Amino acid sequence: MNEIPPPVIDVRHLGRRFGKLIAVDDVSFQVQRGAIFGLLGPNGSGKSTIIRMLCGVLQPSAGEASVLGHDVARESEQIKRRIGYMSQKFSLYADLSVRENIEFYGRIYGLTPARLAERSLAVQKLTGIGNRIDQLAGTLSGGWKQRLALACALVHEPEVVFLDEPTAGIDPVARRDLWDLLFELSARGVTLFVTTHYMDEAERCTNVAYIHMSTLIVCGRPEELKQLPDVTPVGTKRWELDVPNPTENLSRLRQIPGVSDATLFGQAIHVLAADSLDEAEICRRLHIPRDEHRLRPIAPSLEDVFVTLTRAQERHQASGGRQPPEASHSVNESSGRASASTELAKGWSPSEAVAIGKASEGSRPPLAPKTGATWGLTAMLLKEFSHIRRDPATIFFMLVVPVLQTIIFGYAIETEIENIPMVVYDLDGRKAARELIDAFRNTRTFAVAQRVYDDESFRRAIASGRAKVGVRIPPDYTERLIRGEQVQVQVLIDGSDSQVATTALNATNLLGIAKSKERAVLIAETLPVAPARNAVGRVAIPIEMRPRLLFNPDLKSSHFFVPGLVGIIMQLVTLFLTSFAIVCERELGTLEQLFVTPVGRLGLLLGKLIPYAIVGFLEMLIVLTVMVYVFGVPIHGNLWLLLALSLLFLVCALALGLLISTLARTQLQAMQFAFLMMLPSVLLSGFMFPRSEMPLPIYILSCGIPLTYFLEILRGIVLRDADLVDLVPQVLGLTACCLVILALSVARFRKQLA
Repeated sequence: MNEIPPPVIDVRHLGRRFGKLIAVDDVSFQVQRGAIFGLLGPNGSGKSTIIRMLCGVLQPSAGEASVLGHDVARESEQIKRRIGYMSQKFSLYADLSVRENIEFYGRIYGLTPARLAERSLAVQKLTGIGNRIDQLAGTLSGGWKQRLALACALVHEPEVVFLDEPTAGIDPVARRDLWDLLFELSARGVTLFVTTHYMDEAERCTNVAYIHMSTLIVCGRPEELKQLPDVTPVGTKRWELDVPNPTENLSRLRQIPGVSDATLFGQAIHVLAADSLDEAEICRRLHIPRDEHRLRPIAPSLEDVFVTLTRAQERHQASGGRQPPEASHSVNESSGRASASTELAKGWSPSEAVAIGKASEGSRPPLAPKTGATWGLTAMLLKEFSHIRRDPATIFFMLVVPVLQTIIFGYAIETEIENIPMVVYDLDGRKAARELIDAFRNTRTFAVAQRVYDDESFRRAIASGRAKVGVRIPPDYTERLIRGEQVQVQVLIDGSDSQVATTALNATNLLGIAKSKERAVLIAETLPVAPARNAVGRVAIPIEMRPRLLFNPDLKSSHFFVPGLVGIIMQLVTLFLTSFAIVCERELGTLEQLFVTPVGRLGLLLGKLIPYAIVGFLEMLIVLTVMVYVFGVPIHGNLWLLLALSLLFLVCALALGLLISTLARTQLQAMQFAFLMMLPSVLLSGFMFPRSEMPLPIYILSCGIPLTYFLEILRGIVLRDADLVDLVPQVLGLTACCLVILALSVARFRKQLA
């Protein structure tokens, strides 16, 4: 007597909760090698959740399960190397070609270049997709997308393939072709786990299980399920009734005593009725002549099985009861080990199919070496560079937008306010008044925009905004100066622009002091005694100040703001690109598809981040070039030190984007998180306001912002020629921020769904 081999999939009392929601409740079944196991049920019944737990991307809340002898909770990575997964939604990369998608998944599973080329040709031939090998995946029709997804799931020769509603949304011809492929795979000994809600597909499975409202109702071979006593209870029989206008007769039929159930099936009606109800009684009740109908006995279909058992389950749940034990059948009770449909198509017995499966397994090449932390790095790198190459908008955003931002912000942020338009109302008109006007003009802060000769024109020039400052020189200006009397000059300043008004006010006050000092020195020259005299005997102020400005003697704001803009733009671009790239993959389902592969977590992260780090570093060089040659801000310090510390900041910014991607589930959330982090970085880092003037709590908060330290590094090296010793506190602060953010990001980023 042949011994039954251990099951490929063994599920025992499996359960999964999401908070208070019970997605899967106490599910148990087994699947033998080479079987086509169909898991049926309505949408939301728990089919996809079961597959995710069996693939190791979702932790069970209760029970246990094993795939190929490995526990799904503790040994998920060993499982992922030996299975294939085809998700319900097309989750391959639309901007990669058919060839690039196949090669990417081949590299993920560690296939050598020679073996990858061989397997690529094999899956192309199997799925018939070879004539579309260079077509972008996003341009394929639904049926061809499913073929590509199956090719990617089979490229590494998996022993078990999970297909989550593989025929959803495709045409009947594509469905038939796909099932033909599944039969061929089953004949080769590959175990297939298929979810569907199509009854005709359930008929093609070796074994089927039906799950409803998170509970497994029945499990077994299709022909066995049709024989269950609950499906056609004792004392009843099933009929197929062909009548005119079946939709009109359906409601009347359901009202006939003895009819337990009636439902449309195409143009006929399937009836479950008592044995005592005969054909004559049905015709009499429906008022149909005997020659206008046809009534014949039929066996129950799988749809009848599942409808009947579902209603029984709903009645039990409504009454607070448990599922009746006789409704559950284990796959182990069936003797079939290969697809029944395959046996019919190929003419092989179950034992022959198992032998073929074992032979195929023996001819399979040995598995690649054990996975490590960096497993799949090369595949991830090549895939990410293909993304960047195929997305012109991303390239434009990475390389062109930063240059535009630097130029726009560099010109816009200007603190030196010059040539403030001024209107002059000179009522004196003599030399002293003209000298005063020339003094205003020589400050370069003011520019005479208009001269007026009446009060109304003077008032209108300021009110209209043509002039921001108005100077009224009184008619006795010269006489009062000659007599040594104080003279008042009225200066009206438009206060609508506070920065312009402050500059005009300060310049006016300084000009008044300078002119007064000039007059005082002239008078002091004629006196015998002076407060102080200089080295040549001239009258001088008692104390002389000689200020000297270092690093930026002209006080050009571009020298202060443009280096800061480099840090702001670098964080902005890397933060948004990294977080959006990962969140976009999560939304498209490609990230979940990667979770089912053996790619190492570190390999996945580095594969995602390194391309953006390289592009970000190139962006840094471009922005620094713009700073030097467009704005004339020279780099006084060590360029290599600046680039090395910039790379450290890039890693920190990329880690911050990764952290956002672990918090956000949609691109809109990612944008909100990114702006939430960018605003404090701009306002509290010292870019706009001096940190020394901040209240202590806010000052402490600013110490946790990486940009705070990088701005000091940029300005120190670029403007002050600071070396590494001078920047030790800033480098230590930036390093600490980088390590903390990177640790949080890696800790939160897991190869599992929440």
